[in-house]
Amino acid sequence: MVMSPLGKDEKMQHFDAIHIDLVKRVVETEAKGQRISYGLGTPEAFAAVSQAWLQSGWDAKHTYSFTWLGRPIIQLPDDMVRLQEVIFRVKPDVILECGVAHGGSLVFYASLCKAMDKGRVIGIDVEIRPHNRAAIGAHFLFPYITLIEGSSIDPAIAAQAAGLIRPGETVMVLLDSNHTKSHVLGELEAYGPLVTPGSYVVAMDGIMELVVGGQRTKPDWTWNNPRQAALEFAAKHPEFVLEEPEFLFNEGLAKDRVTYWPDAFLKRK
Repeated sequence: MVMSPLGKDEKMQHFDAIHIDLVKRVVETEAKGQRISYGLGTPEAFAAVSQAWLQSGWDAKHTYSFTWLGRPIIQLPDDMVRLQEVIFRVKPDVILECGVAHGGSLVFYASLCKAMDKGRVIGIDVEIRPHNRAAIGAHFLFPYITLIEGSSIDPAIAAQAAGLIRPGETVMVLLDSNHTKSHVLGELEAYGPLVTPGSYVVAMDGIMELVVGGQRTKPDWTWNNPRQAALEFAAKHPEFVLEEPEFLFNEGLAKDRVTYWPDAFLKRK
């Protein structure tokens, strides 16, 4: 099972190949000519198999097969459940997301706000297609949602969003629009100041550098992606730290997220 190269940053673990023997219950990883074997149920084996599964799922468009309360939600379920844990812990008054698409993620956050009896959602997109706007507007959770149409890095749009936040409110920001490094850096600069201490801005879909060579990818994704934007932003902004969300419950052996969002969670100190 051939794995795609990652690029220059070595922090993210990657393999040239993995070999799975389900009879012997062994996973063998290969990287830079070195082979290591792990028992099938070890955290190391799970991480390797998960990496292959993520790449296969990307090519198979696995995430294009889910809805949340009737709206398509193009996200990995693992990521949404983990994000739910963070939202429940922070309990933000405002969840601001750049990127609307079909509106499924906005409805997901709105359902959490309703369940917690706290919070509302702001969604920004450069284009909210009429059929999506109509479907979101007709949803029973729309009272929790405000839509803003325009480029998320347009200062006027950022100012409009900021104007919807009341003094003293806790704010979380989620970035899922244009995934180029420069655009995500622009969003981080524009909306990072809105994030309250103890809350997060999340730069989604850093998996782009893992799937280079697969379907619907570009060669420059090795560096031109949200993960690299998050790393650069964290290096320049000491008020933020890249911090993996704590698992609120874990009686298993796996310690790492199975995710499309590696190095995504920037916590404001």
